[in-house]
Amino acid sequence: MSDVLLGPSILTANFHCLADEIAAAEAAGVDFIHLDIMDGSYVPNITFGPVIVKSVRALTGLRLDVHLMIEHPERHLESFAAAGADLVTIHVETCVHPHAALTEIRTLGASRGIALNPATPLETAFEVLPFVDQVLIMSVNPGFGGQTFIPTTLSRIERMRERIERENPSCRLEVDGGIKASNIAQVVNAGANMIVVGSAIYSPGVSVAGAVRQLRDAISA
Repeated sequence: MSDVLLGPSILTANFHCLADEIAAAEAAGVDFIHLDIMDGSYVPNITFGPVIVKSVRALTGLRLDVHLMIEHPERHLESFAAAGADLVTIHVETCVHPHAALTEIRTLGASRGIALNPATPLETAFEVLPFVDQVLIMSVNPGFGGQTFIPTTLSRIERMRERIERENPSCRLEVDGGIKASNIAQVVNAGANMIVVGSAIYSPGVSVAGAVRQLRDAISA
C-alpha cells in the first residue's frame, strides 16, 4: 500500500531530550507524531496533558495525532485542540455520546478519530463511522508501551477495512500496539494505512533513522 503513514508514539521516547527525539524522527521521514494521553483511571498509567501537546506543537510541523485514553474525553476536547492537536481520537468505551463529541472535535478545527480496544466489538463504532476521519484499532490493551501485538487484531483490521470501504472510503484505518518490522507488513496487508510505532523506534540503543528505514522497507517488501 503506497499511502501508508508511519508515526512514532512519544510514550517510549526519552523525555530528557524529547526535542532531539522528535527531531530525529522528523529527519527520518515519519509522517506524524502520536501522543498517548492517559489518566490513571481509564487506563492504569498516567502520562501527560495539553501542556506537553503544546510543547510538542512548538517543536514540529508534523501532524499531531492525539489519542485520548481518558474518562469523559468530552470535557477536555477544547484544551487539546487549543494545544495544537491536528487529530483527536476518543475511545468508544469512554464516551457516552460519541457523536456529540466527534461533532465538537470538528467544530474545534481538528480531525476526528474513534478508537476501539482489542475486546470491543467493531460494531460499536459502525454508527459513527460516517462522522470520523480515522478509526484506531488497538492491537494491545491500552495503558503501557512495549506490549506484544495481539494476533487476532489482523482479522479485526480486515473486517473494519471492509466496512470503511463501504461507508467512508476516505477514512484512515490506524493500528497501534506492538508493531515492529517483523509484523508491520501483515498489519498493512490486512488493511491499515496509518501505523503507530513505539518501542521499535524509541528504545535505548536503537537508531531512530535505522528503525524507520527498516519499517518502511518491511512495508514495501
